[in-house]
Amino acid sequence: MSIIFKYCDDNQLGLIDLKDIRKVIQYLTGEGKAELEKEYGAMSTASTGVILRKIIELEQQGADRFFGEESFDVKDLMRRDSNGNGYINIIRLTDIQDKPKLFSTFMLSLLAEVYNTMPEKGDLPKPELVIFIDEAHLIFSQASKVLLEQIETIVKLIRSKGVGVYFITQNPMDVPASVLAQLGLKVQHALRAFTANDRKDIRLTAENFPLSDYYRTEEAITSLGTGEALVTALNEKGVPTPLAVMMVRAPMSRMDVLTQEEIDSINRSSQLVTHYSRVVDPESAAEMLERKIRDAEERREEAEARKADQRSYDRDYGRGTGRTTKTTARRRTATHPVVKVLTSATFIRGVMGILTRAMKK
Repeated sequence: MSIIFKYCDDNQLGLIDLKDIRKVIQYLTGEGKAELEKEYGAMSTASTGVILRKIIELEQQGADRFFGEESFDVKDLMRRDSNGNGYINIIRLTDIQDKPKLFSTFMLSLLAEVYNTMPEKGDLPKPELVIFIDEAHLIFSQASKVLLEQIETIVKLIRSKGVGVYFITQNPMDVPASVLAQLGLKVQHALRAFTANDRKDIRLTAENFPLSDYYRTEEAITSLGTGEALVTALNEKGVPTPLAVMMVRAPMSRMDVLTQEEIDSINRSSQLVTHYSRVVDPESAAEMLERKIRDAEERREEAEARKADQRSYDRDYGRGTGRTTKTTARRRTATHPVVKVLTSATFIRGVMGILTRAMKK
């Protein structure tokens, strides 16, 4: 992918959506293969095949409509109303269990975009943006080692940009240990042990909490009631606070799913609906490469047509074959201008000679 991005940057090929990436890969493994190898080295066919299959998998889950123009702008997450109050933004993916690739890809791109967009803020008294990622296990279950390293780096450094990230999952073991170690605030609700694997997960979860002089953490996790949670945070010096069982205050809102009518009403009053409802498809890599391939095919057809004309001419006049038949030689000699004049004069002299002899007789 680094080679692909470098090639596109050097050739001013805009990568707007998934079809652009797919077209670039197809071009560089086909018509543009020699061009690529000359400047950037060869790309493995197996690797490009894997990338294409991953892109197709994303497209099947609806990513072809999601990634493109208008692009998602992270600044829209920090809008304020006329009174200066911020918004609670809900990015909702229906049938999330059927679209894990789309969900994980978007969340990874969102975290990377937030990290690259937000300036350094240092240690703020409160964050400017807080992101809660539900069903977080879908991110990590689909991530490669390289992506996990990127997530770890982002989570480690994003706090200095005034951003807080919360991963929400039913089992903390869904979050890799390297990422879990970067999370300063842990809120653990009750876990139940129904199987041997459950007991193992509970033991590992307890070991991820600070040691406590007041609780046997494994027992506390399984005995928590509704609304109770084990909580540890970082104090002002960045040191984990002692583990404590707390009652979680229920939100003063309706704990229910929004109806379709409510969703439609919210969307109708949103200023972002018109912006993100537009479908923009500017000329980008796919269109530019299509034109490049079309021009190359036209030039190739013209060259082949010229070659065909040359072969036809050579066939008729014997050029370029190294051999000349007697018939062709006679035809070529007869059509020479000087030969034509001489032949005509000889013919006339012959006719006049015959007529002169006849008159003498």
